[in-house]
Amino acid sequence: MFAHLDRQRYEPIPIRIEKDGKWSIAERPPATMSAGEVIEQARLEASRPPRPGREVHLVAHPGEETILSIDRSSPRDEESNQALVTGLNLDVIFPVLHGPFGEDGTIQGLLELANVPYVGAGVLASSVGMDKGMMKVVFAANGLPVCPYSVVRSFDWDHRRDDVSRTLERELGFPMFVKPANLGSSVGISKAKDPVTLTEAMDLARSFDRRIVVEAAVPEAREIECAVLGNEDPQASVPGEVIPSREFYDYEAKYLDEGSRTVIPADLPPATAADVRRMAIEAFKSIDCAGMARVDFLLSRRDGSLFVNEINTIPGFTTISMYSKMWAASGVAYPELLDRLIALAQERHTQRQQLRTSAT
Repeated sequence: MFAHLDRQRYEPIPIRIEKDGKWSIAERPPATMSAGEVIEQARLEASRPPRPGREVHLVAHPGEETILSIDRSSPRDEESNQALVTGLNLDVIFPVLHGPFGEDGTIQGLLELANVPYVGAGVLASSVGMDKGMMKVVFAANGLPVCPYSVVRSFDWDHRRDDVSRTLERELGFPMFVKPANLGSSVGISKAKDPVTLTEAMDLARSFDRRIVVEAAVPEAREIECAVLGNEDPQASVPGEVIPSREFYDYEAKYLDEGSRTVIPADLPPATAADVRRMAIEAFKSIDCAGMARVDFLLSRRDGSLFVNEINTIPGFTTISMYSKMWAASGVAYPELLDRLIALAQERHTQRQQLRTSAT
């Protein structure tokens, strides 16, 4: 991403967030790498001892300084014995984060408190887009087709799992997909084909979240995706298709295997492609999304039924990610995509500043 920003217009500052939640200014901008390389690099870095550096703290209220940078690697001030602290004022923050504390509205709420423009969905859209159970409620309320599903609380699973299993089998039937309600990158997702694998899948999902989403499998499903860009008048890209290397597009198929491939544009009848684009925009609007999102669909080869599976408010965003590749196939090159997203963030922030926050 950094390599494609126009340095005549932007001065990018890379901020790194560790697994323990600490922020720091990265020593160098992240290079465009495959997800597998990122995972391997993270594994190697985790084995090394931590090094003191320029840690960063967001100032959670409006002011002249967006972040405070503390340099703990330099000698402390002799009189105060304090580390060197400098302030930076950022014009826009571009979150490129996945999963809890990045995509679920928490960091968006922090940026709202700081009154800083940021790219992408707001607090509500981020939260609903992250929670697969609430997402389906909103989609269904807006007339979008979703496959049959059930949401199970971990408390109920822990205390009456036999009853829960029988109910799921009766209402959804095998096979079914079991997912943590709040997680990303297909972590914790399993395909259950019988009562034994259902129990294993429920236990796995329960280890990640207190709520579990269980979905009936779409017969002979194709995985279709569509990218959305905009604020009040969003536009949809040409659809793409993911052909996983495994039985379904799980974590390993996404990030570790090399056999998964994509087809852009997807080989779809014109009417189906039009339905995908229309529903992608409707899904985007239904959760009050902004900036960008990737909407994922399941298309049955058996009867052509199309279901909205989920929306990703911060999709993968390298030059080789589906989101950017679908827009490239639609005529929007990666540098232009960056420009438009930054402009959309500023536009949305300006609109919010015009709203009243007090009755007096």
